Amino acid sequence: MDRKRLYRVHTAMKGFGQPVHYSVFRCDLTMKGRVEMVAVLSELIKLDEDRIMIIDMGPTEGGVEGRIEFLGVHHEDKDEKFIIV
Repeated sequence: MDRKRLYRVHTAMKGFGQPVHYSVFRCDLTMKGRVEMVAVLSELIKLDEDRIMIIDMGPTEGGVEGRIEFLGVHHEDKDEKFIIV
């Protein structure tokens, strides 16, 4: 993905979730929110050149945090639950 498109994707994703890393976001989305996110991203990228991976970690009440493992320093979000996108 070229730098300009990557920047536009990063900026758009800030509206859907919190950045964990420049190109990794944790989002807690409704089904409608997910559809909206996919639509926005599809307009921003070149589908024949770029790739975005969306990983559904399941419902937030289903223990998402228990499926995420960190090594090294990371921010603690004990009261917040997200889906990694």
